[in-house]
Amino acid sequence: MKKITTTLLLLLLLASTASGAGFRIIVNKANRTSALSKSEIAGLLMKKTLSWSDGTPVLPVDQAVTSKVRADFTAGILEKKPQAVQSYWRQQIFSGRGTPPVEQSSDDAVLLFVRNNRGAIGYVSESAPTDGVKVLEVR
Repeated sequence: MKKITTTLLLLLLLASTASGAGFRIIVNKANRTSALSKSEIAGLLMKKTLSWSDGTPVLPVDQAVTSKVRADFTAGILEKKPQAVQSYWRQQIFSGRGTPPVEQSSDDAVLLFVRNNRGAIGYVSESAPTDGVKVLEVR
C-alpha cells in the first residue's frame, strides 16, 4: 500500500510540474487565443514574437525577479533561472537590440496591466484570482 501511495504522489507531482503548476498564463479578455505552446509563450514574453495573429502588438509583462512565481515561470516555460533571463536582457539593452518586458511587483499589478492592455500577456500565481482576464491553456 505504501508503494502505491508513493507512486501516486510521484505521478501527481510530475503531472503538476508538466502542466506549469505554480503559475497561470493570462491575456486580455479581448484576445482570441485560448491555448499556446511553451515555445509560443516564450517567444511572446522574450519579445521574439511582436504581434498577435490579428496584428495587435504584444505587450508582455513580467514579475519581480525575486518572486517565486517568476522562478516557477522561467523554470517551467523558459527552462532557465530568472538571473539568466536578466543577463539576456542586459545583453539586449547593451547591444541596442531590445528592452525587457514591463515588470510589475505583484499578481494584482500584473492582472491590472493585462486587464487594461489588449495585447498584454503575463503570468500570475496559480492561486491568484483571474476575474477580468483570460487564462490560457499551456499545450
